[in-house]
Amino acid sequence: MTIDPSGGSAEAVARVASGSYEIGFADINALIEYDANTRDEPISAVMMVYDTPPFSVFALRSSGIKVPKDLEGRVLGGAIFDASYRLFTAFAKANGVSTSKIQRKNMDPALRETMLVRKDVEFTCGNYFSSLLDLQSKGVGLDELVIMRYADYGLDIYGNAVIASARLVKPGATELAGFLRATLRGLKATIANPGDAIAAVKVLDPLLDERLELQRLQLAIASNIVTTYTRIHGLGDVDMDRLSRSIGTVAEAYGITHPPSATQLFRAEFLPPKDARALK
Repeated sequence: MTIDPSGGSAEAVARVASGSYEIGFADINALIEYDANTRDEPISAVMMVYDTPPFSVFALRSSGIKVPKDLEGRVLGGAIFDASYRLFTAFAKANGVSTSKIQRKNMDPALRETMLVRKDVEFTCGNYFSSLLDLQSKGVGLDELVIMRYADYGLDIYGNAVIASARLVKPGATELAGFLRATLRGLKATIANPGDAIAAVKVLDPLLDERLELQRLQLAIASNIVTTYTRIHGLGDVDMDRLSRSIGTVAEAYGITHPPSATQLFRAEFLPPKDARALK
């Protein structure tokens, strides 16, 4: 079994699709797009990690932006392949915002927060736990920001999941089931003691900024992983009706005419039972 260590979404899907890796960690919305175009060897999501996505709008409070409608007539900056940027049309539709009244500036992801601070753009789209810390590192206080998380503004979609190749996703796949058991144990331990998790990663990456990455991890746990749903139903699984609606939302935003069904996209049978996935 080969596991993609990159953490990138579109890249992880592409690497699993190419056969370079058999398991990855990717945005399920990127997977919807891939599976819609690949019927012969679809990739499946086998364990949900981000029950709510991190996608968010960021603006400086000094811009006068307070609510989604205030985004009309403004300049949006973002990375063209970034999921939060691509799904902005869905956020706009859910909030009655006319995208025809918004100017877009495409840029490298590394420049996104800098451009906002310099006021070269009036708002950006990015991941909550990354963009927030990047802006704070540039001297922008939390009280100086307006943050609109898509999940708080009517976009009930999922985020990143463990994905697996068609070779692994087959009846009686004990190898995959064992991997998910171990992954869930690790995820539960990370939630219980995030500082220990960062210390373990530091062993592999001595240059890691422990303070910064602990903040990032704690934000991800609190806003994306430990949710009302996962407290009740445990980690890893999804609500299939919600996933079906999510697929429809993403398909419309991405212009997908024949999206995969929820049962094609997500395979829950390799997850351990609910009591093993429960949050204590």
